[in-house]
Amino acid sequence: MTGKSMKVYLIDDDQAVVSALKLLLETVGMEAVAYTDPQAFVSQLPSLSQGCIVLDIRMPSISGLRLQERLVGLGCKWPVIIITGHGDVDACRRAFKGGAVDFLSKPIDEQDLIDAVQKASVLLDKAQAEAAERAEAADLLGHLTAREREVLELITKGFTSREIAETLGLSPRTVESHRARIVAKMGTNCVVELARILRDGDRST
Repeated sequence: MTGKSMKVYLIDDDQAVVSALKLLLETVGMEAVAYTDPQAFVSQLPSLSQGCIVLDIRMPSISGLRLQERLVGLGCKWPVIIITGHGDVDACRRAFKGGAVDFLSKPIDEQDLIDAVQKASVLLDKAQAEAAERAEAADLLGHLTAREREVLELITKGFTSREIAETLGLSPRTVESHRARIVAKMGTNCVVELARILRDGDRST
């Protein structure tokens, strides 16, 4: 995904602001969707494709920072850019603590916004790639038997086949058979790669 294909969700109760920002982003080839009602965005969130959220900090129904916290609580990890005409150090600190990509003051500098959205696109790309790796690792681990999983965990801790046999009360030949099946199912005999698969697979659960 590139910055030009990623959706940008503009959330600001000021219609003039969201219209201007939407026009700006569309002018440089980005797809922007405007919301003057943050609750409408939240209600539609489950059906929306992933993208970047540009969020005003002061809105009458719910503050941008509170909405940011709510999105995190809903499991939405899309990158957020906070915009405000009333910025202060505490608000900025809270925004970044909540995972904001950037914090921009009104009137918004056009290039600053474009740069922030492109930065968000890179972060979203990275997050999606990592999620895909975790899902793939979990799928691979799902093909292991309980015993093979035990053997794999000891392999990644640096245990030799003899040490694994002693630990699990197995014969060295049985351990070697398990190792061979693990390598076949995981597609690698590299201990570092096996450790990565184990780590990523566990992180997906």
